[in-house]
Amino acid sequence: QVQLVESGGGLVQPGGSLRLSCGTSGRTSSIHVMAWYRQAPGKQRELVASITRDTTTTNYADSVKGRFTISRDNAKNTLYLQMNSLKPEDTAVYFCKAISSDVRLVYWGRGTQVTVSS
Repeated sequence: QVQLVESGGGLVQPGGSLRLSCGTSGRTSSIHVMAWYRQAPGKQRELVASITRDTTTTNYADSVKGRFTISRDNAKNTLYLQMNSLKPEDTAVYFCKAISSDVRLVYWGRGTQVTVSS
């Protein structure tokens, strides 16, 4: 089992920045890909960014390219999402996701609220 706990959300003005963190515990050595998703009210959950265990491969949604950066520190068992130039449309609950190396198991955190408003 793997446990994920997100933190770092909050209220920020348009143009501001936030850094989200996702702490992992349990069988962390079994995790390969990690990702951030978000879900706005009334909308489906969508992929924001993903990163492989060796950090060589990252992917971003078009809506956040150039503004968000995903990273992970395997020694600290932590996933990060640096969010810059935030827009009101970035407002959502942000979730951390982990996928096992054999792709058989998927874990989710409970989410952290990000609100971008003046």
